[in-house]
Amino acid sequence: MTQNPGKPASPADLRALDIYDFAENKRQAAGALRVSQMPRMLAEVPAEAPEDDTVFTWQGEGSTQPELQDDGTEAPQPYLRLAVHGSVWLTCQRCLSPYSQHLDVDATYRIVATEEEADEYPLDEDEIEVIVGSRQFDLVDLIEEELLLSLPLVPKHSVCPEVHESLLSGSVEGEAEESGEEEAEKPNPFAVLEKLKTSGPEGKKH
Repeated sequence: MTQNPGKPASPADLRALDIYDFAENKRQAAGALRVSQMPRMLAEVPAEAPEDDTVFTWQGEGSTQPELQDDGTEAPQPYLRLAVHGSVWLTCQRCLSPYSQHLDVDATYRIVATEEEADEYPLDEDEIEVIVGSRQFDLVDLIEEELLLSLPLVPKHSVCPEVHESLLSGSVEGEAEESGEEEAEKPNPFAVLEKLKTSGPEGKKH
């Protein structure tokens, strides 16, 4: 893979990226990924979407920062910055119709050698994430993971064009059930009269 600054990289190269070389040599790369190249993202797209294979653009930049080691010396620590932008079709949970959701990712990662190092990294660094590096690093998988994490918990239009009829009927049924419960709680006046009729004469003193 040729990773000159600003030169696009192909998806095949991105699945076997020497991320240490990328960081140590402060390389840059940019490109585009289609949703069809990310199976987990594609699974989020509704079948009735006008377009299922939208495009996300991405930019990656490697760097190093000197950090103090356990032995008291300083050594360069590899970092990766990743930005991803684009839109994906999702199902609105309010009207049940597809809509286009824009997603933005801008993340900085500290690259460590092992899972143990990643687990030991302090969690108070809110702006820095930790990833385990590799000479065969799958950058596409990282991009897909970040996009999945960026999906809204409850996908919905800012303003729905219309409300789905199943939701309307559901609300009507819900109201009917509630009113039925309220009626059940109220005493039946005819039942009260019936009780008075049957118990009245017996309880009457002559």
